[in-house]
Amino acid sequence: MSSYLLSRILQAIMTLIVMSVLVFVGLYMIGNPVDVLLSPSATPAERLEIIQAFGLDRPVWEQYFLFVSKALTGDLGNSFVFNQPALDLILQRMPATLELAFAALLMALVIGIPLGIRAGLRPDGLVSKSIMTFSILGFSLPTFWIGLIMILIFSVQLGWLPASGRGDTVDIFGVPVSFLTLNGWSHLILPAFNLALFKISLVIRLTRAGVMEVMQLDFVRFARAKGLTEHRILRVHVLKNTLIPLITVIGLELGSLIAFAVVTETIFAWPGMGKLIIDAIAVLDRPVILAYLMITVIMFSLINLLVDILYSVVDPRVRLEGASR
Repeated sequence: MSSYLLSRILQAIMTLIVMSVLVFVGLYMIGNPVDVLLSPSATPAERLEIIQAFGLDRPVWEQYFLFVSKALTGDLGNSFVFNQPALDLILQRMPATLELAFAALLMALVIGIPLGIRAGLRPDGLVSKSIMTFSILGFSLPTFWIGLIMILIFSVQLGWLPASGRGDTVDIFGVPVSFLTLNGWSHLILPAFNLALFKISLVIRLTRAGVMEVMQLDFVRFARAKGLTEHRILRVHVLKNTLIPLITVIGLELGSLIAFAVVTETIFAWPGMGKLIIDAIAVLDRPVILAYLMITVIMFSLINLLVDILYSVVDPRVRLEGASR
């Protein structure tokens, strides 16, 4: 197990190195942030002063290695716009994004798994076909359009839920969270559901396919022959075997929820990392963009590692395979 964890950690480090090179070179090629930060009326002397202050007069390889050397000490540079450490800016917005992502993941599981089981048990029924039609819509409709429609219906016309913001928060160990307040929940429901809609459709389809496959296996028929109830067969045999591939996909999808909540956060003015990265891209704030992408890669790597460990706990065959190596 220790050698497996070590190999996974080495893979994560290699991923970080490759991503840092690609992102840094990509940001270097797309434009000069000085052109965005300075007004057209700035003098050449003022322009040169800003370029030297940001270290943009150095070769790209020197800028990269300077970034890496500082990053190893936890310094990802100062924001060009806010003149604050980029890491601090990301960490200030991270709780809001994590809260939104976990709420969306919870909605996807709570809604998607029961609907997927129902669709898998009776795939030819009218209810099952209606569920699959809903899943197709969830895949097809654009996130930004669904978000705007939900704001128009539930906020503007009905007035049930707020259209933007995070609402009241409560500090837990210095971290502000909104899910512990009623006002916070009212602000969280719309953006969380908007972010979860695609994942709900994915969970429905994965669960349905898993249930249909497992229900045809011999051990399910043997359980019926022993006289076990359908409820027990579903709970003990079918559901557990269905969750094994679902765990891997959901782990990866959690990373995508965190990384790609940009559209939802922008539509609902949710004060998370996604909103910050959009503002940083608009002004080519390289340190903030780099910090965001590096933290995202780290979170993806950690989530993948946790998923692999959880997979080995759920599926005994993985543990046996690891022990034989």
